[in-house]
Amino acid sequence: MTSAVSVENLTKVYTLDLLKGRRRVVALEGLTLSIGEGHVMGVLGPNGAGKSTTIKLLLNLIRPSSGTARVFGFDPASADARRHVGYLPENPAPYEYLTGEEFVRFAGSLSGLAGAELTRRVKAVLEQVQMDRFTGVQIRRFSKGMTQRIALAQALVSSPRLLILDEPTSGLDVLGRQLIRDIIVAEKKKGTTVLLCSHIIPDVEALAEDVAILIGGKLVRAGPVSEMLSAEGSHVELVFEGVDPERLAALKPEVIQAGRRLILRTAAADARAVIEAAHQAQGQLISMQPIRNSLEDTFLEAVRSSQNKVGSTIE
Repeated sequence: MTSAVSVENLTKVYTLDLLKGRRRVVALEGLTLSIGEGHVMGVLGPNGAGKSTTIKLLLNLIRPSSGTARVFGFDPASADARRHVGYLPENPAPYEYLTGEEFVRFAGSLSGLAGAELTRRVKAVLEQVQMDRFTGVQIRRFSKGMTQRIALAQALVSSPRLLILDEPTSGLDVLGRQLIRDIIVAEKKKGTTVLLCSHIIPDVEALAEDVAILIGGKLVRAGPVSEMLSAEGSHVELVFEGVDPERLAALKPEVIQAGRRLILRTAAADARAVIEAAHQAQGQLISMQPIRNSLEDTFLEAVRSSQNKVGSTIE
């Protein structure tokens, strides 16, 4: 599989001059990761985990302290790398006295588009983000959601091979979020590689094929989403009728009373003991099914395993 993005032992350390002396902030430490061409990779992590630092390194907005990064085999500092990338920042700040159309046209011209092709692409992306009705309105009159859409249009205008989206649904309503999801799906079908950073984990679960979890500047988990959602060896949900929950208290299952029915959630290894105890209490087993872990469960477990570490390491 050809890699659109490849990083190896990527590290970024900032040195801060404070009143009490110089401090080193390790924003990213030893990141090794690759994204296959045409794949959607989600990057998750609490605030200060190193997500934005990784993006800035791939865009050559900052330089690494050590390690290497490649975008389609090119150094991020090269024009060969940058011409293939479209970027939506977390807090876009487009020129507010330009109209939406003028801003997207300006972005297209910077990427090398001109003439009829530039006009065609500007029209196409404005329609794609559903901002074609506001082409003559200055950006300073836009709502936050409208600004987010016009910023996405500029990221798309050059038909990038790699689309980097940092919190793309920030400030959007339900319809706007669905639009962004539809656009990501459409781009993937065209063969575009998408790097998606988002705090809205269900969006990442629905859209991404692979996911990387960063905590405290370190990669703690990475792999296909399907593997992270595996229910093997996790928990099961049992539904009984006619059981007094007090008779099962010693087994400490998670219990939900639903009318005459009792819903119990317990580790798969303990399921047999719970069923036997319920049977002895004259209970009737109605159903048993594995509980599928969500990506959010996986993320929270990764955070707990990392002692809930938030932010970069300060030395």
